[in-house]
Amino acid sequence: MQVNYQFKPSNAVRVHPPLAAAGPVLPLVCDSPHSGVCYPADFGSCQPLAALRQGEDTHVAKLWSAVPALGGTLIEALFPRTYVDVNRELSDLDPELLDGPWPHPLSPGEKSRLGFGLIWRGLSADQPMYQRRLSVAEVDARLRNCWQPYHQALSAAVDSAYQAHGAVWHLNLHSMPGNAFARLGRNSEQPLADFVLGDRDGSTCEPALLDVIEASVRAHGYRVARNNPYKGVALIAQIGQPALRRHSLQIEIRRPIYMDEASREPNAGFAPLQQCLQATLQALAGHIRTQIGA
Repeated sequence: MQVNYQFKPSNAVRVHPPLAAAGPVLPLVCDSPHSGVCYPADFGSCQPLAALRQGEDTHVAKLWSAVPALGGTLIEALFPRTYVDVNRELSDLDPELLDGPWPHPLSPGEKSRLGFGLIWRGLSADQPMYQRRLSVAEVDARLRNCWQPYHQALSAAVDSAYQAHGAVWHLNLHSMPGNAFARLGRNSEQPLADFVLGDRDGSTCEPALLDVIEASVRAHGYRVARNNPYKGVALIAQIGQPALRRHSLQIEIRRPIYMDEASREPNAGFAPLQQCLQATLQALAGHIRTQIGA
């Protein structure tokens, strides 16, 4: 794994466009904001790399790699979410992390309180990310070199699809730790599902999008929950406007079903899961073609 990667706006994000052999381009945009494994030299965390990797949605972009072959666009961040989390608002920054006043209004939310805001404060309550305060200049550089290019690439893909078809379907792709409820400080009588579909309680996409995804995933033997414990955060809130035919859904996959959480290596469940996701994308592509009259 690359661990000494100097970011520039031109190489912090990778865009996989629809393949020419896929046939007609579909208004389908998928993004993996947290699967990056290139750790920049200026990170300056006090945690070892093995600990930092626990924050990755490791392999998520690879799991969904069939997107371009089906006519959609796949976007992935190359930097880790622990460096800067592009699925957070710019105002969701903990001012206690900084060595000086931030020049813009801040509104840190619940994720910042837990330590998982725009810039992570720690991996857990007893694993601080830094033994120092971050300079305003270095945080600003992370936003300019990583957060802004990612949002620009995603916005360009979504807007292009929407302009071409008058509609867009967006999947925001993630994975979740096996102890997700505990990490969120929540007790649950129900075990964590294999998949969690989040539409912010019905506000970011048509119900049919969830129905198509859930039916396919359940047909492959996986357990599915909706909006519990993840409803979706900044990206689907920004993109999802179902009344305008802009549909956005967050998908979380329980990591132990496809990888070893300690080593981050794929396990025996990886290939069956990837096959399930390819079939799910094919079902979704059929639904989209019906909706746009293709």
